[in-house]
Amino acid sequence: MSKINKNNLGYLGLDFQYRLMQQILVDRRFGESIIDILKPNYFEDTFLRSISGKIRDNYEKYEVIPDVNSLESIIFENIVDEVDKEMYLSHMKRVKDANLNNSERTQDTAMKFCKQQELKKSVKEIEKIIEKGDLDSYHECEEILKKALEVGNAKDDGVDVFSNIENVLSEDFRSPIPTGIDGLDNIMNGGLSKGELAVILAPTGVGKTTITTKMVNHGKNLGYNMLQIFFEDDVKQIQRKHFACWMEGKYQLNDLGFHSDEVLGVVKQRQSEPGEIRLKRFSSDSTTIPIIKQYVKKLISQGFRPDVVILDYIDVVQPSKQFSNSWEGEGNVMRQFETMLKEFDMAGWTAVQGNRDSLNAETVDSSMFGGSIKKAQIGHFILSIAKTQDQKESGTATMAILKSRFGKDGVVFEDIIFDNSRIQIDMDNESQRGVSFTQSSVNREVKGQLRVNDVVSAAMERRRENNKQ
Repeated sequence: MSKINKNNLGYLGLDFQYRLMQQILVDRRFGESIIDILKPNYFEDTFLRSISGKIRDNYEKYEVIPDVNSLESIIFENIVDEVDKEMYLSHMKRVKDANLNNSERTQDTAMKFCKQQELKKSVKEIEKIIEKGDLDSYHECEEILKKALEVGNAKDDGVDVFSNIENVLSEDFRSPIPTGIDGLDNIMNGGLSKGELAVILAPTGVGKTTITTKMVNHGKNLGYNMLQIFFEDDVKQIQRKHFACWMEGKYQLNDLGFHSDEVLGVVKQRQSEPGEIRLKRFSSDSTTIPIIKQYVKKLISQGFRPDVVILDYIDVVQPSKQFSNSWEGEGNVMRQFETMLKEFDMAGWTAVQGNRDSLNAETVDSSMFGGSIKKAQIGHFILSIAKTQDQKESGTATMAILKSRFGKDGVVFEDIIFDNSRIQIDMDNESQRGVSFTQSSVNREVKGQLRVNDVVSAAMERRRENNKQ
């Protein structure tokens, strides 16, 4: 019986090696942690060895793991032979199409393999030192073993406060992605940056999907890749909302079909422009953040890397493990979402349902979060949307900035245009300036008194008319 060679990854199978290559490309954190100890000759296949070498060379030169599209460009730069091109294309296709199921196990197995190889090398080195019988070399052996045990650990040793000073002070250090809502972008200092998590708090039926769809649509118009995840709407409903956005409020959602030729012309023009919107509907009763993460990895492996992900809405997402109470689970889900954004270098918007007090509130505040308050603690930016019955009829709303780690908060924008039927959200010059919560409360009292005065005046006028008769 022949002995299995465990000095390369061949004994784990070719499919495993393709899955591993995919994980390196789509999971930046994992790729950076293993690339230094994953030697190209660990791969059994010649082409996978070459591909691994290209990734390693790029990382050593530019300190970045290339994505799938960049890697293909690097590979084909110096290939002239058509047969070689076909072989590399075939292997890259297998990398892209590799099964993403159980990716955590793939990463764990590969990391253990590489660490064992490093440990084998260190043991041989230590044996040579011990054979010399030099007792003073004990500490040298200790350092060799310690170094071998530390390989593959996360590369985060903190940051010196004086590190990269020029970049910290640069005006565009956040590189924000605009929402397309001028007053909101102004107060967010340009929009939301990658790695940041923003939360929209609103009661049911106010327009959370309206505002997230408008943000996604505007991002695509600017050339970004946008991923819109939802649970309750139909895909065609979301598509129609995007079409309404591109018609810039000219037609209501229900009237788009009456102007199909005009709408199709505008939509096809947008389709030809840079940027992409990917719509994905998940199940509302069994989806977890790890499931969403696997889907994002699959998209990246296929060449679509989202700049922004919209999760509409996070209350539907289930915890990936059991908790003693639902509130702990809700906080864990939000934390997992934030971690995913940082890991894949994406900006993220999500929505949260308000509690009962938010249903009839003229302004929704932070005390109206439904469920765990940890959802508010984790978010970098939180805005709320409120609609009174009058505002629903007039197509307006009140937006409040409840929290901002990169701009001003405690600001209320009253009676902004918020038309769900046309997917229009606009802030005129007056509302763009915003007012404080205190001033907003005073304004509501004044408006309330004016309404009372109007009712009293109308009643007195009717009485005068009756007396004349």
